[in-house]
Amino acid sequence: MKRRNFIGASALGVLGISLSSFSMLQSKFSKDDLMGKSDPALFGNGYSLQKEAYEAFVKMKEEASKNGFKIKVVSSYRNYAHQNRIWERKYKKFTSGGLSPISAIRKIVEYSTIPGTSRHHWGTDLDIVDGNAPQPKGLLLAKNFEGNGPFCKFKEWMDKYANSFGFYLVYTDKVDRKGFKYEPWHYSYAPLSIPMLKEYQKLDINSELKKANLLGSDFFTEDFIEQYITENISDINPELL
Repeated sequence: MKRRNFIGASALGVLGISLSSFSMLQSKFSKDDLMGKSDPALFGNGYSLQKEAYEAFVKMKEEASKNGFKIKVVSSYRNYAHQNRIWERKYKKFTSGGLSPISAIRKIVEYSTIPGTSRHHWGTDLDIVDGNAPQPKGLLLAKNFEGNGPFCKFKEWMDKYANSFGFYLVYTDKVDRKGFKYEPWHYSYAPLSIPMLKEYQKLDINSELKKANLLGSDFFTEDFIEQYITENISDINPELL
């Protein structure tokens, strides 16, 4: 058995979900679900996740607490409109600062997704830090999770135990990985996000982006969209593919 399949089965076992049930998940997501345009049932206090992800997260949070960490959710589910507000704010900021439209777009997609393409649309992904540690002004910076950073010990704990609860880092620091920059705070609940990504990859993303009428979308060339799909959407932690 491949390691990825073994890990996936283990993660499902945490919640008592069978592999047959896991495969059935692959066909239950609509295009609107995948693009953040539906109204999914979500769970959580101060954050929003699908039920299965929520239950696994609560278990992980409880275990982290026993070890002195208070998992603080900075971001979870975001619908299409929310992601579009982020997109427009950054696009206006970068273009008013002197960047050309295409340069602004490329600057945005170093860390932020184009609306309709975000994993945060799925209710499976979380941006998290340790709420018990000192909170720097810029929470989501890689330096805070390295060396003597305030979230270093928390990151070490997550590296060791997160996978056993079904959560995996999405954008790793693997040297040859392309697309979004390293995000040591962004975790995804694999038993749900893997089948959702498989369904998402069946969509005609090129067509969807062309008709989205986003700020700057007139500058989405064929080459840019193809590169974005290949690198930003698909070049992630292989355990989540």
